[in-house]
Amino acid sequence: QVQLVESGGGLVQAGGSLRLSCAASERVFRMPAMGWFRQAPGKEREFVAAVVWSGVIPYYADSVKGRFTISWDNAKNTVYLQMYNLQPEDTAVYYCAAIRIPGAVVSIHNYEYWGRGTQVTVSS
Repeated sequence: QVQLVESGGGLVQAGGSLRLSCAASERVFRMPAMGWFRQAPGKEREFVAAVVWSGVIPYYADSVKGRFTISWDNAKNTVYLQMYNLQPEDTAVYYCAAIRIPGAVVSIHNYEYWGRGTQVTVSS
């Protein structure tokens, strides 16, 4: 079974924080990498953060470095995205995704499985 379910989105003021969760089925959680993407209205879906399990290496988009942290709980098959100092430009639907075949984690085209997303809205 392939399943990714995001949660934790909401409305927050600029400068605030949120933690997103992505609960994955065991099969998905054992895929080579998992990542977070976001899509703002009228814009393309963009890479936010990812973790490659081999070597446990995190990757971040330049726009979120120092503000967002990807983490995980192996016992819960869950990946998190902790977001600090949120800004209005972070407003988007945030998606969790998994790579089945190893590839560049920043490329949306390498992700085969996707959740339905969770809305994050940052007010100014």
